[in-house]
Amino acid sequence: MVDLTTTIGGGLTLSNPVLTASGTFGYGKEFFPYLDLNRLGGIILKGLSLMPNMGNPPQRIVETPSGMLNAIGLENVGIDAFLKEKLPLLKEFSMPVVANIYGSSIEDYATLAKRLDAVAEISAIEVNISCPNVKTGGVAFGVDPIEAHKVVSTTRKGTSKPLIVKLSPNVTDIREIAKAVEDAGADSISLINTLTGMAIDIHTRKPILANITGGLSGPAIKPIALRMVWQVAQTVRVPVIGIGGIQTATDALEFIIAGASAIQVGMANFVNPNITIEILEGIERFLIDQKIKSLRELIGVLQV
Repeated sequence: MVDLTTTIGGGLTLSNPVLTASGTFGYGKEFFPYLDLNRLGGIILKGLSLMPNMGNPPQRIVETPSGMLNAIGLENVGIDAFLKEKLPLLKEFSMPVVANIYGSSIEDYATLAKRLDAVAEISAIEVNISCPNVKTGGVAFGVDPIEAHKVVSTTRKGTSKPLIVKLSPNVTDIREIAKAVEDAGADSISLINTLTGMAIDIHTRKPILANITGGLSGPAIKPIALRMVWQVAQTVRVPVIGIGGIQTATDALEFIIAGASAIQVGMANFVNPNITIEILEGIERFLIDQKIKSLRELIGVLQV
């Protein structure tokens, strides 16, 4: 009835704009019983590092008003086990599979990109630059435009696949970071990652998370994410992917109208494992009701 296709850069066209956010959808297998993955625009896998990572000690998750704090610590099986054990399970599916990568040095990112460049089943690479650079005192790559440019430009040299760069909101001006990664070769930009927060047990007088602080996600961050997506969409030429508190089709459509070519659903997957399909169907119903023939007619039409 309507054309839901959208392009997210690097020549990658999706059948619809609904993607899953990294870290909330596992390696895909976890959701096999709940939905047909082929109906999604694509899935973005749990973040991958060169070596296996056990993550942080518990407690690692705490519910907050209208959101969730997590300090999982990017636990994952590592690139070798992923390619051998996890990726083969996805070969029967036709939707694009996006690998999310992270590292503690620029060299880590470059090596991961080169390894994945040769993997036909991977359609694109999302680069998480919210991680601390151990060689520069542990400051996150994504809070400094110079460091962000360095890690993205080096990663870009290691792969010909579409490169999505995921931005941290924990910065003074996200537009400056977005421009830096675009100049470095990003094909598209996804935002936002989680906001840094904490929770305290008033009885023990201690932080609830063992890591003390964690990343806040969920409906609480949606207004901030929406504002940042709109700002970045006005700043860069490459497609923008919106993330942050999306629980309904209305939420998703707000991001699209603000300038996002696609969206990612994160925390809502924990509440309702079929939420991505419900959001997709809601977007389609809206377009039909509004007599809009193509999703692309809605991208960035916000009137200010």
